[in-house]
Amino acid sequence: MGTLTIRTDAAVERALDALTRDGASRSEAARNAILEAERAQRRARMRAEAEELRNDPDDVAASRKLAAEMEDVRAW
Repeated sequence: MGTLTIRTDAAVERALDALTRDGASRSEAARNAILEAERAQRRARMRAEAEELRNDPDDVAASRKLAAEMEDVRAW
């Protein structure tokens, strides 16, 4: 496990105060914020990839073809 040292300004101190009001430590608040930022970044990348695929005519055609084939073999 590593150690991270950061400099804070007034805005970060206010945010830390808000995030630790429930008894969480500053370290816990920082860890949670970093993890949430990584999740948000990952979701943004996935949205961008999905949007790229949605706008790809070849991928749209392949999806429609597959949907039609699946409809043909549907049990009921």
